[in-house]
Amino acid sequence: MRDNVILWWILTAFFALVGVVYTGWHILATPADNFAMRIEWVGTVALFFGAFMGAMIAFYLDRTHKAQRGELPEDILTSDIDDGDPELGEFSPWSWWPIVLAASAGVFVVGLAVGHFLLPIGLAIFVVAIVGWVYEYYRGNFAR
Repeated sequence: MRDNVILWWILTAFFALVGVVYTGWHILATPADNFAMRIEWVGTVALFFGAFMGAMIAFYLDRTHKAQRGELPEDILTSDIDDGDPELGEFSPWSWWPIVLAASAGVFVVGLAVGHFLLPIGLAIFVVAIVGWVYEYYRGNFAR
């Protein structure tokens, strides 16, 4: 995780440096009397916001790394898979419900962009996908 923290700080510094260069270049290249008119606001805000987001992620990962009080087995190059936590959860690699859920999101977004008549169809598919995913272990071959 320490390597991830360093990479995110490097990305933050890169975006901040590019933001300063971009803003300064545009100020020098634009002949205007008003200083605020010489700044290209969209690119400047986007670059500095990218630096801010990278700094937030780097700060969070650094705090999380310090709270662990040591390296995780995933971070040690000589560790085996069995050195980690054996119980990470229950996963269904054969389940089709995540694909149905993604399709419902796709239908809903297309409904926002193209025609509002698709919105209730997307919501209906969403409800079916959530119910199917939650109850997939209560019926069929995998019932418990």
